[in-house]
Amino acid sequence: MPKPEKGLPVCTTFRLGKAFQRAHSIFKARLKPYGLTNVQYVVLEGLWFKAGVTAAELGKALILDKATLSVVLERMDDAGWIEKSPDPDDGRIQRIFLTKKALDLKDELVEQRTKANQELTGELRPEEAMLLNRFLWDLL
Repeated sequence: MPKPEKGLPVCTTFRLGKAFQRAHSIFKARLKPYGLTNVQYVVLEGLWFKAGVTAAELGKALILDKATLSVVLERMDDAGWIEKSPDPDDGRIQRIFLTKKALDLKDELVEQRTKANQELTGELRPEEAMLLNRFLWDLL
């Protein structure tokens, strides 16, 4: 991808948007064979980290609003990535668990995420990539 000319005014929001488009496109292409979206993958990551959470807990951890997460979880349930079970102490609460399919494909999917990250940050030195992630986290 060509670099912008030096001396152009800096519009951080525009550059961040273009970087998002590139990152989203790279990862989307890697997830397509699995029938997953970028957001669905992030949900898997969250559940690999801590299974059995509620939708509210997952949404808070992943910084996803309730409406978005509800639709994502429904589609993932329909596609066999997750399953919901009533909480043993309070049957009104649904806990979210990964299916065998999600657990079996974990290593393969994490490898796809790692390759997408490497493709995106390949021209950066390791310390620059680490700083980028820290800055992005700070912007959230």
